[in-house]
Amino acid sequence: MAPPTDPNLLVGFETADDAAVYRLTNEIAMINTVDFITPPVDDPYWFGQISAANSISDIYSMGGRPLTALNVVMFPAKHLDMGMLKEILHGGHDKVVEAGACLVGGHTVDDEEPKYGLCVSGVVHPDRIITNAGGKPGDALILTKPLGSGVLFNAVRSGKLPFRDLERDTLPSLAALNGTAMETALKFDLHAATDITGFGLSGHSLEMALSSGSQVILYYDKLPFYNDALRMYQKGETTGSNKPNQKLVQGKLQIRRSLSSPQEQLLYDPQTSGGLLLAVPAAQAPELIAALNASGLETAVQVGEVLEGPYGIVVT
Repeated sequence: MAPPTDPNLLVGFETADDAAVYRLTNEIAMINTVDFITPPVDDPYWFGQISAANSISDIYSMGGRPLTALNVVMFPAKHLDMGMLKEILHGGHDKVVEAGACLVGGHTVDDEEPKYGLCVSGVVHPDRIITNAGGKPGDALILTKPLGSGVLFNAVRSGKLPFRDLERDTLPSLAALNGTAMETALKFDLHAATDITGFGLSGHSLEMALSSGSQVILYYDKLPFYNDALRMYQKGETTGSNKPNQKLVQGKLQIRRSLSSPQEQLLYDPQTSGGLLLAVPAAQAPELIAALNASGLETAVQVGEVLEGPYGIVVT
């Protein structure tokens, strides 16, 4: 498919970025994105919050501010209590309001499995768009949330992990908006950003490497993981996305250290409402991390760097 040629389309699908950006005036560009997911947990209110935060994150990852949101709902009305749908929408509404945006409607269809998300519109200055293509050699890579949520969701479903452990340690982080992280990062010389979602850390790092034409180095020992994520892989739990995510980076991922199979699987673990991966000049990384930590993002840490070289990922 040939990309659009409209000169006002500033970001399309060529670089696999998180959202599309269209210039309206010399001062305002519109950001559009849509995302929906199946329930990662059975609790409908948590589902609504996490899915909404996941959808809104694409606006933040482009450096923008969310303005409006439309519900995207698929629900088996003949098989599930409508009270569950009410709680899903309640969770989504609360998260949209927290983001300072307006929930203005949506569309609902009957389906065999619940699905929920948002179509979100936001704004950004045309000269201040953040994409995944701006990483420069010498940049430090900072991650704002831990990894490993995919395997934890499946472990709860299979009974290997109590839901209360997920609710205590993981769900509040997943439901947290990425707005504070981006607002803090924009005070620095932010070169590139993307949020870590379904393709896992390896897949989204590869997108940044490919779009930037650079090499991404990941420090495995510095990667933050949710409690019990590694233990669940060690107990034989996995996700349906791990193998496709591993295949996605095949030939472009080099692991230059000794990792067990469970440790390696964490690189491919699909995230829902994951953190931002931020590329800033290395000299600014300590100050940015301190600012992120001070703003409540206590797990924000440098996890790698951008180097010259053939695009790809190297894990050290």
